[in-house]
Amino acid sequence: MTTTAQPRLSNQQVDFYRQEGYLIYNQPVFSPEKFQGLKDCFEELLTNLPAYVRPESMDVPHFICPRLFQWLFDDEVLGLVEPILGPDIALFSSHFICKPPGDGKRVPWHEDSAYWRDMLQPMEVCTVWLAIDPSRQENGCMWVIPRTNRHGYSDYEPVDQATNVFATEIISSQRDVAKAVPCVLEAGEASLHNGRTMHGSEANTSKFRRCGYTMRYISTRTKFDAKKYRYHQIYLARGQDHAGNVYADPTKNYQELSHYRVKHGKTGH
Repeated sequence: MTTTAQPRLSNQQVDFYRQEGYLIYNQPVFSPEKFQGLKDCFEELLTNLPAYVRPESMDVPHFICPRLFQWLFDDEVLGLVEPILGPDIALFSSHFICKPPGDGKRVPWHEDSAYWRDMLQPMEVCTVWLAIDPSRQENGCMWVIPRTNRHGYSDYEPVDQATNVFATEIISSQRDVAKAVPCVLEAGEASLHNGRTMHGSEANTSKFRRCGYTMRYISTRTKFDAKKYRYHQIYLARGQDHAGNVYADPTKNYQELSHYRVKHGKTGH
C-alpha cells in the first residue's frame, strides 16, 4: 500500500485496532498552536449555539463552518486513519459532543453502525475522537467494549432522553459492560474506534467540562447512498474516488442543509 504522508501508527497499533475495535492514542494529534486554533474555533461555535440546542448535539458543524476543514483534512489526522483505511479517504462526518459541568448528559451504549445502517456499504468507519478538554472517568469519558467490532447492529430499547443524549440503548443482554475500557485522554490526545464497536459514557456530574470532537472517515471504496440520504454529504479528504461517490465542496457553507437536518430531527449520529 502506498501512502501520501507519513503514517502515525505502528503495525502493532494497527493490529490492536483491528482486533480490539479501538485504539487509545496518548500523544498530541496536532501541534500546540494548531490544537489551540481548533479549540478557539469550537469555543466560538459554542458561544453562538442557540439556547435551545444542547452542547452535546453539535452535529456536522463543518456543514456551516468550513474553517474546520483545516483540521479535518490535516495530514496529522489523516496519518492516523490511513494505515487503517488506506490512502484514499473521505470525511464521512464530524460532531462536537460537549458535556457541560454538572449536567452533561449520559451517552447510552450504542454502535455508530446502528445509525448509519444502510447509508454505507461496506460499514467500515474509523472515528478519531479528539479530546478538546481532558477526558477522565470523573467528567464522563468514553468507554468502549473491546472486540465488539466484529458484530454491530445490536437490538435497542428506549431510554429517558431527558438524561441521555440518544433515545435508545443496546439491550443489556447484548452488552458486557464488565469488559468495558475507559478512554482516558489529555486535551489534544485521541482515541480511535470502529463503527461497530460498542461504546458509551456516563453523565458529567463533575465541575469540569468534557468536550470531544469526533472526526469520522471512510475509504473512498465505500459507497455512500446520497440519493436516499439527501440530508447528509461526504467530502474527499485524500486520494481519489473508487465507488462513484459525489463529494461536497469543503469551501462552501451548507446552512440550508444544516437547517433541514435540525427541522427533521437529523441530529446526533
